[in-house]
Amino acid sequence: MNELETLFQQHTGDKLLLKEELSASGSNRRYFRLESKKNSIIGVEGTSVEENYAFIQMAKHFHSKGLPVPMFLGQTLDGLCYIQEDLGDTLLFDYIVEGRKTGVFCEPEKEMLRKTMRMLPAVQVRGAEDFDFSVCYPQPEFNERSILWDLNYFKYCFLKSTGLDFQENRLEDDFARLSDILLRSKTNTFMYRDFQSRNVMIKNGEPYFIDFQGGRRGPLYYDVASFLWQAKAKYSDELREELLHDYLESLKMLIPVNEINFREQLKHFVLFRTLQVLGAYGFRGYFEKKPHFLQSIPFALENLRVILRDEISGYPYLLDILKQMAELKQFREVSVRKPLVVKIYSFSFKKGIPHDDSGNGGGFVFDCRAVNNPGKYERYAHYTGLDESVIQFLEEDGEILTFLENAYNLVDASVKRYKDRGFTNLMVSFGCTGGQHRSVYSAQKMAEHISEKFGVEVQLIHREQNREQSFVSKY
Repeated sequence: MNELETLFQQHTGDKLLLKEELSASGSNRRYFRLESKKNSIIGVEGTSVEENYAFIQMAKHFHSKGLPVPMFLGQTLDGLCYIQEDLGDTLLFDYIVEGRKTGVFCEPEKEMLRKTMRMLPAVQVRGAEDFDFSVCYPQPEFNERSILWDLNYFKYCFLKSTGLDFQENRLEDDFARLSDILLRSKTNTFMYRDFQSRNVMIKNGEPYFIDFQGGRRGPLYYDVASFLWQAKAKYSDELREELLHDYLESLKMLIPVNEINFREQLKHFVLFRTLQVLGAYGFRGYFEKKPHFLQSIPFALENLRVILRDEISGYPYLLDILKQMAELKQFREVSVRKPLVVKIYSFSFKKGIPHDDSGNGGGFVFDCRAVNNPGKYERYAHYTGLDESVIQFLEEDGEILTFLENAYNLVDASVKRYKDRGFTNLMVSFGCTGGQHRSVYSAQKMAEHISEKFGVEVQLIHREQNREQSFVSKY
């Protein structure tokens, strides 16, 4: 019996039936879901006793403050393993997946982002009350040393790998100036440090905060910059502003805030955080040969280009080097392309044409009502276009096969052109009288056809049947 199994049995009194390893992203820790018939908890195997201790102390403290974090349940004597509350499987990163793919966030996605930003000030301010920051690992606070570590991480692991020629002494002078600016507003608040959508879970419609073991005493701006300028988040300027407004309104309920000063200081932290992220991507991608991180570099560079358009002063040489770096040919040739998603609906014309939530205004709408209708026969009344008897009726009649062949030709041409031109959304809808037989059959066949022929992601929604199916991209 291993240590996590022992912890599970000690805590629950149950026999462990399932131990499933979970994805840990870039972490060195290993996470497991431990289950019995009655209980499910998360087990963690760490490599650093100090880091585990930091997490456990933070989790206990935050939970005592009523903050939404996983409850700590127990640990081994050597401190290398511990168990915690199971918050489920839904990361905020996955919850907002459609918005991240398209850059257009639906209202439920926006509301979950707003909830997250409204909760962050409580973790930063109330989480710091009476907390012993000496337990933090590897540093108790955000200081000059940690800033310069991250800036040199960027210099050696990313900037030097570009081959760009620069004067190291002048760059170091501007690093020192940037450090001074970042440290000019010290606060006794908790800095999460890696606050991003992969470290927020959704349980019962509410955000819960995880993986805060790298936190320390530090300024509020860092976490705001980390979240709102996360490389692959693809938030629009308008959405960023909306989320920042929600954050500031929530923060003002806890401490006094000079909003003009806050926004000015935030600019410097956005730049710093972007450089830190590029350094991490460079190390993980170029040195550790992990392709996931290399794929994120174009997104971080696009963020950097946007940042450099803003008025920032204090370190002109650094900004000049960054502008040159962002325009290097090897980065300009790597476009930030979003994959095409084809969304296919079946629907009833009586209830209206499906709404397009991508912001592109819709797409193909095919009227199936001219096709011979199995719904006029009582024996098919309780079946749909997914049932064998209805499928046999439609295919033996043959009208729908000719109808679909024409539809395939039209849609195929658009899918091919959309892929070639880098478009991200195509909507195809099939309507009939009740949204039950002909439209359901047609939408199902179109989804299977597009997925098989083009390998793109297809989302199939039989609206009146309240059924959905996804066909994952093969590329």
